Amino acid sequence: MVIRIIDAVNEQAPAGAKKLFVKSYGCQMNVYDGFRMAELLAPLGYTLADSADGADVVLLNTCHIREKADDKLFSDLGRFRRAAKEDAILAVGGCTGQALGAKVMEAAPSVSVVFGPQTYHRLPALIEKVQQGRIARAQGHKNAPIRAVDVDFPELEKFDRLPTPGAYGPTAFVTIQEGCDKFCTYCVVPYTRGAEISRPWQHVVAECEQLAAQGVREVTLLGQNVNAYENDGITLAGLCEKVGEIDGIARIRFTTSHPNNTGDDLIEAFATNPKLMPYFHLPVQAGSNRILQAMNRNHTVESYLATLEKVRAARPDIAISGDFIVGFPGETEEDFAATLAVAHQVQYVGAFSFAYSPRPGTPAAELPGQIDEITKKERLAALNVVLDDSLAAFCKKFDGHTVEVLVEGHGGRAEKFGQPQLRGRSLHNLPVNFTFGDADPLSLMGQLVNVRVTHTTAKALNGVLIQGL
Repeated sequence: MVIRIIDAVNEQAPAGAKKLFVKSYGCQMNVYDGFRMAELLAPLGYTLADSADGADVVLLNTCHIREKADDKLFSDLGRFRRAAKEDAILAVGGCTGQALGAKVMEAAPSVSVVFGPQTYHRLPALIEKVQQGRIARAQGHKNAPIRAVDVDFPELEKFDRLPTPGAYGPTAFVTIQEGCDKFCTYCVVPYTRGAEISRPWQHVVAECEQLAAQGVREVTLLGQNVNAYENDGITLAGLCEKVGEIDGIARIRFTTSHPNNTGDDLIEAFATNPKLMPYFHLPVQAGSNRILQAMNRNHTVESYLATLEKVRAARPDIAISGDFIVGFPGETEEDFAATLAVAHQVQYVGAFSFAYSPRPGTPAAELPGQIDEITKKERLAALNVVLDDSLAAFCKKFDGHTVEVLVEGHGGRAEKFGQPQLRGRSLHNLPVNFTFGDADPLSLMGQLVNVRVTHTTAKALNGVLIQGL
């Protein structure tokens, strides 16, 4: 998944601003990081643009989880280099920057800046170093540096150096935890994001308060292993309680979790915290214990399902989403059938499902029994059929019912639906498109409204605003 960050931070930029293009790849934490990078550069005169055409700085905020993400990066670099100004600075950040460092510049000589996810707060200084080096070269100083690399691991330092976060709608991401200590054999996160660290809970609450003051109604707390959060005796459940006390915050979500860190207090929070949404993203990755052991997941299918049973006992209507990897080295047809069985049993309402991609430096890349690409694609397609069917069935349950929706923006095309629509998300994180009659659409933005569902699709709800309540 590729997400382009194009929301306006431009009011922070002074007159005569330069043009900045940011493209983020991969996870929601990268989306959050991309926003923060743009906010860092806005006071220095950079206006955020929705394309690289004529850009002064092109910033690619990368993902390193799968090989295709790396391939996409280097393909995009050539395209954006041609679109940007001749003297534009090309910067590569994120997990690929961390993993490859200066090797990015060897593969793509047009790149001037490389940095990791823990050092993006130093981005203004890195760009300044390149700019000053170019000036010095023009003045005859042949050895002046015109490239900059920073892939240190300064832990939480960056959060102390970032500006006050901006709000770009009624929903916002807030990073509360980074890194992972699990060392799954397929994963590069421990090497690119580092060890598990949790932000001080007071800092998280302060950031959420700042966002609420700007109109944010829903926050999603982010972490590579978010339910491992712990600071000063406060767990994720306790943090959700404190965030829920903030005036204006109506909804709380979090992602991504590990089964082994799903404590009883977090499960209980789904029953007792009214602002914690009935939506739980809990990756299983595979339905075979043999494959889970080879992945070093340190949980079994049975323990995973037992956790979900406890969660559903606490909140019977909860929606479960997950992650799957098919075609892991050594995966047999029986192993894959077990994964399909788990998908059928859990009835996920969403999932990130991928064919296994070997990442250099990870133990799984050296395992015997690598699966051919055709088989991986066939298994992925079969799994996605099950996942799509369960999502469609879940959506169908709301046909004719009333759902609460946080209004986020304009919906589908008027010519397609006969009249204008607004869009938002339900408690269960389902997309909802609805008509609004003679109501003022601007007054509904960022509000919680009730929508009667008139029909559903395979992935969304459609309905009409209930007025006068």
